[in-house]
Amino acid sequence: MIYAVSDIHGCYEKYVQLLEIIRFSEEDTLYVLGDVVDRGSGGIRVLQHMKEHGNILPLRGNHEVLAASLLRRLSAPAGLHSRKLVELCQLWFQDGGRETYEAFAALSQEERTRILEYLDTFFIYEEITVNGRNFFLSHTAPEKEKMQNFDSCRWEDFVTGKPDYEAVYFEDRYLVTGHSPTGLIEESSVGRIWKKNRHIAIDCGAVFGNPLGCICLDTLEEFYAEGG
Repeated sequence: MIYAVSDIHGCYEKYVQLLEIIRFSEEDTLYVLGDVVDRGSGGIRVLQHMKEHGNILPLRGNHEVLAASLLRRLSAPAGLHSRKLVELCQLWFQDGGRETYEAFAALSQEERTRILEYLDTFFIYEEITVNGRNFFLSHTAPEKEKMQNFDSCRWEDFVTGKPDYEAVYFEDRYLVTGHSPTGLIEESSVGRIWKKNRHIAIDCGAVFGNPLGCICLDTLEEFYAEGG
């Protein structure tokens, strides 16, 4: 089976529970649509588990982009060498980056290098076909007009863009994204996967006390890890 999950945000226990719920095995594939790190305390542990499993395929979220950049600078002998970088690091810490930094700093130098190298392998988007259904997977997406003029898109559009959830982007495929907690898309969808207009939004806000949601692309069945 092929699954997708997003915005784990350091919720290691919910992540492990989810793998148990879906009975994830070597025959399955799991796409992780970004924002593995920050806010929760277990982001580095999730990354370590992911990088040991070739059938867990990571896509880049805005939190990976910032974390990778700042962790690399903080690990350098000179550290942060400009006021602008210091301010950026402070903002990152306020948005949950402190938890990621502290866990990263506790690693050996060899493991830090492996984590940074792994973050560099994350895809920006993925297009796949499962059981006759076409899917476009990314952390987020730009507005419809820009998406349909794909050559004008930049990689940033797929990590910080703002989709138009009321628009049908494609008649021949589903757009699967995270980034925006589903309760902000539609209040009645708090803690649940949102499906409408051939758009499947799967960030259920796990780090804010909601379940970690996952969708099986073979069947469109939903799974939730409530945590404990």
